[in-house]
Amino acid sequence: MGKANSDRIFAILPDDGTTGTLIGRAWLPPATPVTIAGPTPVVVRAGGVYDLSSIAPTVSELLALPDPARRIRAAEDLPLVGPLDDLVANSKPLERNVEKPWLLAPADLQAIKAAGVTFAKSLIERVIEERAAGDPAQADAIRQDLVARIGVDLGAVVPGSTDAIELKAALVAADLWSQYLEVGIGPDAEVFTKCQPMAAVGPYAEIGIHPRSTWNNPEPEIVLVVNDAGQLVGATLGNDVNLRDFEGRSALLLSKAKDNNGSCALGPFIRLLDETFSVDDIRSAEVSLIVDGDDGFCLRDGSSMREISRDILDLVGQSIGSTNQYPDGFLLFTGTMFAPTQDRGKPGMGFSHEIGDIVSIATPKLGCLRNRVNYSDRLPPWTFGAGALMRNLAARGLLNQS
Repeated sequence: MGKANSDRIFAILPDDGTTGTLIGRAWLPPATPVTIAGPTPVVVRAGGVYDLSSIAPTVSELLALPDPARRIRAAEDLPLVGPLDDLVANSKPLERNVEKPWLLAPADLQAIKAAGVTFAKSLIERVIEERAAGDPAQADAIRQDLVARIGVDLGAVVPGSTDAIELKAALVAADLWSQYLEVGIGPDAEVFTKCQPMAAVGPYAEIGIHPRSTWNNPEPEIVLVVNDAGQLVGATLGNDVNLRDFEGRSALLLSKAKDNNGSCALGPFIRLLDETFSVDDIRSAEVSLIVDGDDGFCLRDGSSMREISRDILDLVGQSIGSTNQYPDGFLLFTGTMFAPTQDRGKPGMGFSHEIGDIVSIATPKLGCLRNRVNYSDRLPPWTFGAGALMRNLAARGLLNQS
């Protein structure tokens, strides 16, 4: 990777800087006249990071406004939180000054959902996990055998189509069917709860893996941002950290594989749909992944949202409707396009995280989300939930304006 590309992937802002409508959240230290610290929605502009709490006290409520991008762009005399560079520097936990503001995950009360096995590459890997029963030593041989026996490009199969139904019949007859193939090429998408509202960590925070996991991956994804009315209003980046050994042992361990302290990272900002950023920009996004380890290991990979098997609006439609509502809106991980198989240690053992790994996920229109890997039980416990947020906003006098 050339120096120009390397510099870009570690830049928090999109390639076009602050041209788009970039919103997020920041933790504000005590300041007069209100002497209570707390989180606030923010907008990133050329002059710095500005407080949006005068428009809405939460990101959820902000996104429920009619045409939020236009409302935010028109807002004047917003309080300055500080220069973006200062907030970025203070967002690194080991270097943080608690008397200064820092960046948080750009979502608050929204449900955090995730769609699974939406890319052919990750679909094959889920089947491999299942057949290996979570043992990475068996994965490489199973991978080669499975790809050879399926004999078709699963990425070219339209889920729920006649061709998909015929392929399912053939795979069942060959004893190759899997629950992952069901949601990968069947009519119904897999949509599950990634974590609780308020549980996601933001840029530069540490992300967590379970201390008993020996086979785990980053899962870089585009994350759709949907308001309470089911309208797609923007996108951000996410890391759906996954324990492959836990999920491989049993799909019923999905929540243990997916939802641990620090295992969901979002950010750096939500880019709202406007004249600079469209649904087609999301559909065509090119996403880069870099993992740098303290052991000298370096993984570089890239992939495209063009390879997704289900359209992003179909995923939104399968997540919300007459059978399922989200009054505070939701964020939807669109599925990982990455399945790292590069050997890190012994040949045939594939990739797994080590403590201290730096994971960088980037795409030109959304910037870069960067986090450091640690064990979940070494991270600060998550204590600031929805109830704490409501009490905090009330104490700061921010609920009366709603």
